[in-house]
Formats: sequence, C-alpha cells, structure tokens
Amino acid sequence: MWSDMIGNTVGLVALALGWRRSIWTWPAQFLSGVILVAAYASAQLSGGVGKQLLVIGVALWGWRQWTRGRQQAQDGSIAIRFASWKERWILLAGTAVGTLAVGALFTAVPSLSWNPWPDAYIFVGTLAAMVAQARGLVEFWFAWLLVDVVGVPLAFSSGLAFSGLVYVVYLALVLWGMRDWWLRSRAAASQPVMEGAPA
Repeated sequence: MWSDMIGNTVGLVALALGWRRSIWTWPAQFLSGVILVAAYASAQLSGGVGKQLLVIGVALWGWRQWTRGRQQAQDGSIAIRFASWKERWILLAGTAVGTLAVGALFTAVPSLSWNPWPDAYIFVGTLAAMVAQARGLVEFWFAWLLVDVVGVPLAFSSGLAFSGLVYVVYLALVLWGMRDWWLRSRAAASQPVMEGAPA
C-alpha cells in the first residue's frame, strides 16, 4: 500500500535524523504517524492505529523537549547522555506494566488486535523508546532494537511487507545510531575530567 510505503519511508528518515540529533526528527515522526494511521486502519490493525496515534502525541512532546534540550549542547544539537540506573529501572518497570495492561485490554477486546501480546509489546515499547529519545537518553536505541525484534516478523505476517523491510533497515540504523550516541556520550562524560586535569 502507498500509505504504508510512504509512511515508513518518512519514519526511516525520522530515525536517521534522530541519529544525527536533528530536531527535525520529531516533525518527521509526526508526519510518519499521520500517514501510517491510514495504512494500519486499512489493514484493520487497531493496535497499529493506536500506536501511531501515540507516536503523533509523543512526537509533539518530544519536539518541545528537544527544543529545550538543544540549548544544553554547545554545537546546537540535542544534549545526550546515558540514563541513570533509576531512570533505567523506571523505563523497564513502566514498559513491563504497560505491556501487561495493554495486552490484557487487547485480549479482552479482540476487535482491537488480532495478535494482542505482540501488538501490546510494540505499542508500549514504542512509547518507552520515544520517551527515552525525548529525554536524550542513549538507551532509547536499545528500546528500538527490542521493538524491531518483534516488529519485523509481525509486519510480514500482517501482510505489510514494506513495513517489514523498513524494520530491517531500521535495525541497521539503530545499530549505527546506538554506536554514535554511545561514543558521543562517553566523550561528553569524560570531558569535564579532562578539563579539570592539571596541564
């Protein structure tokens, strides 16, 4: 479907912009979400529609967060860092509880999803990844990686072949972006120590 192809292509651009730490990643994610609502609706995947509506909402919030965070980085891009252990546990716990809650809802109301638990996993995992991205956390790449593991086979089995192929490309970008953000964060973390060291 054209909406599936165009929406996922825009989503691919959004991920690449995220890797580059460009604030334009959020308008691109917003546009991708709007287009993919039509794709999932036509495939009668209510869970996918709900996920994209969530993407639209979080994209607006992330855009606002990155507009603020950009002031913290000297090069004008978003300031990024590793999450604290407390933040990691909150993300993990929130994702686990959210997946159980959404999965139970999808199971109780079959019209929302024909494959409730994978849909719930992707739905909540996407939210966790975008929240972490909005906060400039390197861990958001790991969250996307875990979403892709389920998203690839689910897209193919749902008849959205282009979505499946894009998820595969996502995987490559995620690994690339993860490496870049990891190295940048390590360099940023060591910079104050270097500046404070005696000449």
